[in-house]
Amino acid sequence: MGFRERLGIVANVMEKDEMMAKKYTDFEDAHVLRDAEKLADDVWAIVQQWDAFTRETVGGRIVRAVDSIGANIAEAFGRYHYGEKRRFLYFARGSLYETTYWLDRAVNRHLFSSKVHAELTEMLASIARQRNAFVASIRAQRSVREEAIEYLGGW
Repeated sequence: MGFRERLGIVANVMEKDEMMAKKYTDFEDAHVLRDAEKLADDVWAIVQQWDAFTRETVGGRIVRAVDSIGANIAEAFGRYHYGEKRRFLYFARGSLYETTYWLDRAVNRHLFSSKVHAELTEMLASIARQRNAFVASIRAQRSVREEAIEYLGGW
């Protein structure tokens, strides 16, 4: 295989890599981040209506957990290396679980209805799926780049 053919293969690999990355690299266009912000704002609006004791105990925990989901996803966008991106997305997953825990506590303590709980839980599930897709895209980007680097190393 000639030099030009090798360059063509590498260019195709890099183009594919860029197309896959595009879905999750545009910070402003990130649906997962916008959905996390909406969930955080919705939870905030609910918690603001609670009495002082409930707001300071359960409410504070829920708000911190749900805000942490979006914050960690945003931080992942700001990281350069794959490992760092994944690490912050795993932190976001932990915050998803923590938020689920506190939402369950809130509904069991009759702080909001089962209907509101179901709506918030569905939003969490959607964010979790999107987060998982983001992690998968990072893995795919890394494997495509590693293949290109491995191939280039054979020259």
